[in-house]
Parts: sequence; C-alpha cells; structure tokens
Amino acid sequence: MFRDIGEMALLFGRTLRALPFIWRQRRKVFDQFFEVGNASLFMVCVLSFFIGAVIALQSGPVLVERGIGNFLGGIVGITIAKELAPVMMAILIAGRNGSAMAAEIGSMRVYQEIDALRTMNINPIHYLVLPRMVALATALPMLVTISIMVGWFGGAVVAAHNAHIAIGFQAFFDNLRDIVSLEDVVHGVFKSFIFALIVGTVSCHQGLITRGGPRGIGRSVTKAVVNSIVLIVIFDYFLTRMLVS
Repeated sequence: MFRDIGEMALLFGRTLRALPFIWRQRRKVFDQFFEVGNASLFMVCVLSFFIGAVIALQSGPVLVERGIGNFLGGIVGITIAKELAPVMMAILIAGRNGSAMAAEIGSMRVYQEIDALRTMNINPIHYLVLPRMVALATALPMLVTISIMVGWFGGAVVAAHNAHIAIGFQAFFDNLRDIVSLEDVVHGVFKSFIFALIVGTVSCHQGLITRGGPRGIGRSVTKAVVNSIVLIVIFDYFLTRMLVS
C-alpha cells in the first residue's frame, strides 16, 4: 500500500512537471475530453435529475409535516452542490473512464507498447498520462456544474408535483437562493477538481504497473476503480473539514 502511494505521488509530480509540454498533446487532450465530457453528459444528467428527485421525495414530506416545507429548496440545493454532485459524478467517472484508462494503458504495458514508446524516445508520461489527467481535471468540474443545476431541477419537479409536498417552483428556488451561495457551488466544483486528479493518477498508475497478461489487466481495472472510490471518500472528508473551517 505504501509503495503504491509513493509511486502515485511520484507519477503525479512527473505529470505536473510535464505540463509545459501539454500543447504538443492537444489533440489527445481533446479526444480524452470528449470521452470524459460529451460521452458522459447524458448519464450525468439522468443520474443528477433522479438524485435531486430522491432527496426531495425523502425529505419533503418530513419537512412539510413539521411545518418547514419551504426549507426544502435549501436542503436539496446545499446537499447536491456541496456533497452529492461532486462525489457521485467522481464515482461515475471513475467507473466509466478510470477503468477504461487503466485497461488501455495496462494493455499497452502488457503487450510492450510502452517499451516501444521509450525506444522511439517518446515519454509515456507526456504521451499517455498527461492528456488524460488534463482532460479529467477540465471535464469533471464542468460535468459537476451541470449536475448541480440538473439536480436542483429534479428536486423542484418532485416538490411541485408530489401531492405530499406541493411546493411550487417559485418557493423552492426562492429558498434555494436564500440558503445556497456561490461559495457553496465553488466548494463542490473544487472538490470535483481534486477528485479528477485522484481518478486520473490512480487509473494511470494501475495501468502502468500492470503485469501478467489479460488477467493482470482485469486486476488493474478492478483496483483502479476500487482505489479511486476509496480515495474519493477519504479525501471528501478532509476537503470538507478544510472548506467548512
């Protein structure tokens, strides 16, 4: 475990040092950005809408029973913006794109394509890791911003059309605007940026250390997804402590 942590830290440091060369890899960055951003947009919207709907459906009747139903907009807004949108979207991207990155780089490692890159004097960090990290760090905050807005809309739809809640759009968003500030949204987007770096580092690292043929590739994909999710949850706690203090 400590060896993997050290290797991931070194990989992240080498990737940061390679940032001045990002312009040379702009085409690969664009391709990876499309895979992370555009190709995931529909799933992000569907997941976010129903996350907001479920929060409103669970908490709305309880608040209405206690005479504080007008606070539903703020509860849905703050929960999605600061916590659920960044964490759930990061987990989604880890499962969808992180696994693909680990599998692609792992297969290149197993079939000695990375050794061929080194033979041609092509740095694997510049060619494979850097474009994926930059694309993730750019696309995930954008997806989370969209996720927050769609989640709010999902909560408002349920609040307005559920007979046990019956809170109109105007009242829902008035309370949301009173409670949720721009700083809360920025906190969620900042979390997603850190989570993107975690997913990219873990996935690329697992791909680069793959051994043992197709079975090794499967193990690397599994470890990339599981380790990413564990680190996302752990870092979420410490980021929350830092941002609320």
